[in-house]
Amino acid sequence: MRAETGRKMRRWREQRWLLDQVIQTRGVDWDQGRTSKILRNCGPGVAGELQEIGRRVQKFSDISREFSRAAKRREELGVESEKAGHFHEAAEHYYVASTFYTNAQWAIYEDDNPNRIAWGERRRFCYDKFILYAGRPIERVELPVEGKSLSALLHLPPRIRPGDKVPCVLYIPGMDGVKEDNPFSGDPFLERGIALFAIDGPGQGETRARGIKCTASNCEEAGKAAYAYLSKRAEIDPQRVAIFGSSMGSYWGTRVAAAEPRYRACALSGVCVEPGQYTIFNTASPTFKLNYMYMSGYDDEAAFDEFAKTLTLAEVAGKISAPYLMVAGEDDELCPIQYVYELMERISAPKVLIVYEGERHSIRNPRARTLIVNWLADRLEGKPFTAEKIYVEMGGKEIHTPW
Repeated sequence: MRAETGRKMRRWREQRWLLDQVIQTRGVDWDQGRTSKILRNCGPGVAGELQEIGRRVQKFSDISREFSRAAKRREELGVESEKAGHFHEAAEHYYVASTFYTNAQWAIYEDDNPNRIAWGERRRFCYDKFILYAGRPIERVELPVEGKSLSALLHLPPRIRPGDKVPCVLYIPGMDGVKEDNPFSGDPFLERGIALFAIDGPGQGETRARGIKCTASNCEEAGKAAYAYLSKRAEIDPQRVAIFGSSMGSYWGTRVAAAEPRYRACALSGVCVEPGQYTIFNTASPTFKLNYMYMSGYDDEAAFDEFAKTLTLAEVAGKISAPYLMVAGEDDELCPIQYVYELMERISAPKVLIVYEGERHSIRNPRARTLIVNWLADRLEGKPFTAEKIYVEMGGKEIHTPW
């Protein structure tokens, strides 16, 4: 990454030395649960590689180099397995390589960086190889947005039969996520017979590389385009399509739910719903702000700060009509919990708020994700539920309070 890219942000200029010290002490998970997500998606077979990557990463600039090296090694193993006719093994190697290339790209926030471009091409190549050998239906999809093309992936359940019409979940990743972030195997939605439609929204992944930057509200156009596409697919039941968003996807997902009432339900976790997003941009790791400046196309920090003030859900919360679930950590370091309660009070739709005592942005409780999946599956089946607030104590005790 060029020196001038980081210099456009004050805290990056002033705190870069401190960031490197924190990474040396805390490793690659200093800002979020990066390795836990990779392990969840790739499986335990990558644990040794992640340990070696973590040992070698001593400063921010090491991240891209070490992940790209690991990605290249995995890609080579994929080629060898493919030549030997071991296609299931090849699928795993190519999937892991794609994941590692994604993490190499993440640490570069500029359009014309040759490494970012090259790793993006390798990531797509490796994921295409995974699609070829995955043993289940996966399709690349292009959605028309702003006169350009938004990139998406449609995963159909492995046991889908001709003539079936299945429910579907639109997955909106966080600002550091991409559409490829679903698991290599054992996806909880697919295992329940629910299709998954994962998108690179405006500013994300391949969509950003095509020139579609994120604004305060153009995620709504992406969400509408996604529903329009899914409603025309013969395999998808248009009456049973829901939204799942994580991290900054909780902001984008809320806007999509408000803008497109045909979504059956909306579930969100790892909240980023503070008006103006002050905490994530000004008190958390400086990588968040520098990345979002890139995603939204700002080189001037003062101009970006004015733009950030428009990142609010106050005017759309009251428009939501579908059942709405928010799962939050009480001590989320990227969004103070008070703003979660304030947002939920603005929503008049049937709603559930689950707050985990002492948890941060990356909720460690293993039940949290399963709870979200089950809640969405139940809504897609039309099952009734109780609108309530649930406070989960560290010991597991749940305190239920009606709205």
